[in-house]
Amino acid sequence: MSAFPFDNSYARLPDRFFTRLNPIPVSEPALIALNKPLAQRLGLTLPDDAASLARLFSGNEVPDGAAPLAQVYAGHQFGGWSPQLGDGRAVLLGEVTAPDGARFDIQLKGAGQTPYSRMGDGRAWLGPVLREYVVSEAMAALGIPTTRALAAVTTGDVVLRDERRPGAVFTRVAASHIRVGTFQYFAARNDRDGLERLANYTIERHYPTVQGPSGLLAAAIRAHARLISRWMGVGFIHGVMNTDNMTLSGETIDYGPCAFMDSYHPQQVFSSIDQFGRYSYANQPQIAAWNLAQLATSLLPLMPDRTAAIEEFTSAVNGFADLFDLEWHATLRAKLGLSTAEDDDAALAFDLLDRMAQGGADFTQTFRALSSDAPETAADAFEAPAAFTPWFDKWRARIARDPQTAQARQARMQATNPALIPRNHRVEEVILAATQGNFAPFHRLNDALATPFATVATDLQNPPTDAERVTQTFCGT
Repeated sequence: MSAFPFDNSYARLPDRFFTRLNPIPVSEPALIALNKPLAQRLGLTLPDDAASLARLFSGNEVPDGAAPLAQVYAGHQFGGWSPQLGDGRAVLLGEVTAPDGARFDIQLKGAGQTPYSRMGDGRAWLGPVLREYVVSEAMAALGIPTTRALAAVTTGDVVLRDERRPGAVFTRVAASHIRVGTFQYFAARNDRDGLERLANYTIERHYPTVQGPSGLLAAAIRAHARLISRWMGVGFIHGVMNTDNMTLSGETIDYGPCAFMDSYHPQQVFSSIDQFGRYSYANQPQIAAWNLAQLATSLLPLMPDRTAAIEEFTSAVNGFADLFDLEWHATLRAKLGLSTAEDDDAALAFDLLDRMAQGGADFTQTFRALSSDAPETAADAFEAPAAFTPWFDKWRARIARDPQTAQARQARMQATNPALIPRNHRVEEVILAATQGNFAPFHRLNDALATPFATVATDLQNPPTDAERVTQTFCGT
């Protein structure tokens, strides 16, 4: 017996916002994982047996009160305009209102073809499902706004990609699935009524204290300045920052070809489809600003004076750089254990990053070692440890001027610099084992990543050897 506290507000918007349809059943669903703490957070009542859970989270059974639909949107993909995209392999079951009043979408990814599949099969294979489960839950544990993983199931069916692959369905939870591309869809069709309904709905759902399109744009700019700075602070590279993968809620969404850096390099790219480095690590703030400019353009038809609005919105989007710098510098100060601000703090942080890039230093291990009882051991991450020493002397002089105690500084740093991230080679190990029927590495990695700041020694912390190194990640569609 299951019970979902559904209140499907998006389904009450006009029909041109979506297509109503049910998930397409699969042949033999089997449960991989259920996120019980998240289910409790959402106020769900779920069956106890794995078979019933598998039917529910595969889409073979639709819970009472659901209003299944596939959302339509548009978007720029790697800078190229697509006037219609949409949920090509996902079905939004509906929205639930949690016990604290917060509203969440529950969506099945890999639920079958929709009108927006664009000749795709609408299915997902096991690898991307496990990647999204692992990484989204890791991001949540790291304190970064993100969509969440509620469940994963195998389907008993085969999907065709580069070869025959085992099928799976992923249950994603989000504050909403409203994207920059959703606004672009209505703007491109000169559908002012649809655009106004969408803007009013988004404000009411996410930013009820702001007023009008200007307030919505400003709120989205602030949210993404925080988001990008925080995910860069743990070495995360999204890999596919298209406008249809940028939410108005300010959550990270779409973990297809994402990756975490091992050795630091600002131009690092992992995504196999990012051939020209558009979405490299260091380029992510500029891409966020570019995407926000597309949102601003989409909102222009709602403004009474287009000329004045262009000037206002241009100023707002240009202000993203300063907002991001404030957030990024605050992130870097926290990583260095600084409780106060001095003019040269950013230069100190950037000097370390430059030395790390030149010295092949592991991003996560360098900052975690700085957080330890022996911060000088951060030099061990460098190919030439002597290159670290001049910077370390400057850092020690700087922390000597900081008013907090050594104990407080270390606690601050250890709560900011994780000991454990979902390293790419470990995620690939999980996927390989799972395709052979072994889900133990998946569960082990998930359990460890639930406490990424814990100082427990584990082999999962280790950077890859040369033989283990992952150089490309893949979308999976």
